[in-house]
Amino acid sequence: MQPLAGTLVVDLTRYLPGAYASRELLRLGARVVRLEPLEGDPMRSTAPAWDAVLNAGKESVAIDLKRDPELGLKLLARADVVLEGFRPGVAERLGVGPDAAPDTAVYCSITGFGHESGHVGRAGHDLNYLGWAGILADTAPTHPPVQVADLAAGALTAVAQILAALLERAQTRRGTRLVVSMTHESHRLAAHRLAGEPVPRLLTGGLACYDTYATADRRWLTIAALEPQFFHRLCELIERPDLFERHLDGDAQNALGDELAEIFAAKPLAAWLQLFDGEDVCAAPVATLAEAAEEFGETPDPRPAPRLGEHTQAWREELAL
Repeated sequence: MQPLAGTLVVDLTRYLPGAYASRELLRLGARVVRLEPLEGDPMRSTAPAWDAVLNAGKESVAIDLKRDPELGLKLLARADVVLEGFRPGVAERLGVGPDAAPDTAVYCSITGFGHESGHVGRAGHDLNYLGWAGILADTAPTHPPVQVADLAAGALTAVAQILAALLERAQTRRGTRLVVSMTHESHRLAAHRLAGEPVPRLLTGGLACYDTYATADRRWLTIAALEPQFFHRLCELIERPDLFERHLDGDAQNALGDELAEIFAAKPLAAWLQLFDGEDVCAAPVATLAEAAEEFGETPDPRPAPRLGEHTQAWREELAL
């Protein structure tokens, strides 16, 4: 499916959020041109393997926007979508703010805190945004296993809003200005919890039936038997039907968790997976990334990531510079 074929995305961002967002637009058929500083996106050196995966199939134009603004301005003039991730005001000072893009462009800023909060100028990364957003309160000091603010709240929110704006543009022929706050959007992912929970930390460690347990071979097993029928069958299979009555009893969760932990620690992971195979118990392994890739991974983009500035001269020629 290539619904964005013929769409030019100019990506001014650095690090994960913008790279992931423009990768998703590329997957939908867009042509993505990265406008990089002469030293390149810092991710090229800090995480070169990530850079290679997230930027495969894109183009790279290396430019000093302060000394050579014309190339950047002419590229923006061609853009259908512009992505930027500077702190508020920086893109404008560099001459590549919203006013530099055509009226038909969708101009999207992925920011830490938006353009109107009291934290506008504050520096931060994913872990900071999640901290401000209240996402880490239940699990700190454990780190989240994926960059939720960067990739979900930032990148995927940006992609969704860009696609909606392009649909609107198809009807109105007008572009729009989008501002995504990774902190605000992270908070939205958990804001429904403010309405209350039957058991504190309902899905973040409060229920024994929704937890991760060590097995005898030092692997981990996930149990998510929230519904009574799932937990009932689980109790039958582990030959402890007496545990069922404590399923959602808020006062019994610690003791129930201790008993389940002792049970699951008695056998290796493979034995539990074999026991639960084909049963409605909501049990699964904690697979390694490599194991998961074998079954659920997608075919990598066969195209290479661009060398820094690889397409600069070609664009200069196309734009008659």
